[in-house]
Amino acid sequence: MSKVIIKQVRSDIGRAPEVRRTIKALGLGRINKQREVPLNAATQGMIKKVEYLLEVRPAK
Repeated sequence: MSKVIIKQVRSDIGRAPEVRRTIKALGLGRINKQREVPLNAATQGMIKKVEYLLEVRPAK
């Protein structure tokens, strides 16, 4: 299973509660916070839902 590094680059202030919960579920919550997450169907769906707030790159 491959992994990706996700970084929050935009704020979730003023966004829908569903978007804010998705950001929290990904382990983010502040601008410039980053996490390494496995790339499976669940995380791919969450990333796609809030991709306009994130920067995604492959992990090494």
